[in-house]
Amino acid sequence: MNRCPITYEHTENHYSEKGLKLLKLTQLKDFPYGRSQQLELAVSYSDKLSFSGVQPKLNAKIDPKLSTFEPVRSGGIFILKLPHAMYEDLPQNEDLTMRMASLAKIEVPLHGMVYAVDRSLVYFVKRFDRNGRKKLPVEDFGQLAGLPKEAKYDSSMEKLIPIIDRFCTFKHTEKTKLFRLTLFNFLVGNEDMHLKNFSLMTTEAGVVQLTPAYDLINSTIVMKAKEEIGLPLNGKKSNFKRADFIEYFGTQRLNLPESLIAQILSDLASCLIPWKELIEHSFLKPEKKEDYAKLLEERAFRLF
Repeated sequence: MNRCPITYEHTENHYSEKGLKLLKLTQLKDFPYGRSQQLELAVSYSDKLSFSGVQPKLNAKIDPKLSTFEPVRSGGIFILKLPHAMYEDLPQNEDLTMRMASLAKIEVPLHGMVYAVDRSLVYFVKRFDRNGRKKLPVEDFGQLAGLPKEAKYDSSMEKLIPIIDRFCTFKHTEKTKLFRLTLFNFLVGNEDMHLKNFSLMTTEAGVVQLTPAYDLINSTIVMKAKEEIGLPLNGKKSNFKRADFIEYFGTQRLNLPESLIAQILSDLASCLIPWKELIEHSFLKPEKKEDYAKLLEERAFRLF
């Protein structure tokens, strides 16, 4: 019995029927490149693609005739994130963290994993800035702040707020999303949320809003990071207490009502058991599962 890396379901085939339906396919063949070939492809396509952090990526589409993901230089509607030789389980980690975000009522794009021919796992995520052949306007917070991309850490969580106030159609809604996402990132150990990992998009209806969340990963267990957040909050990047997030960021800076903050905290607290079950059921190696669960427990103790 196999496990579908798209849905985590047990299945007789590599991919479950539900997983195939998400991709609008009746069958899906494994990604036809092993790990060494994947890296070669990423390097050869690097004139059109960038490396964010340590993880090589490919632009891709699904070829319905071949029933598999096909790397392309342009026109792709998926991003493929490949395994890394030095850092274990990056695809498994990101896919798990994105699933946890969805449970926490955070909007995320269609995502999952696909087996490669050597049985390694490749993470895929559908681009949210594409609607058919039409490209929706998207700008990250670094661009909106007028900063060069190499200055992606030269800001703070507080400085995200005036960007929302200036550009977003429904400011209160987007501030609420930002608050929920900030708490989530702290809980799951995502300490690498810099300016380029927050973006605004303009919908076809003309609404300017935060994009679905992306690049969510427990970077702490990967990098053994000492910091707890990508952009400083309340003048610091570690040793956070509940008051930093709730009284300071939620109430004073975002001006969210206490009842809404309490509801978000309740939502997140109710996810703790399902999250732990999902971690155990994930494709992470056993030692990584243990590290993830321990970090989540420690962060939850501090927040709740």
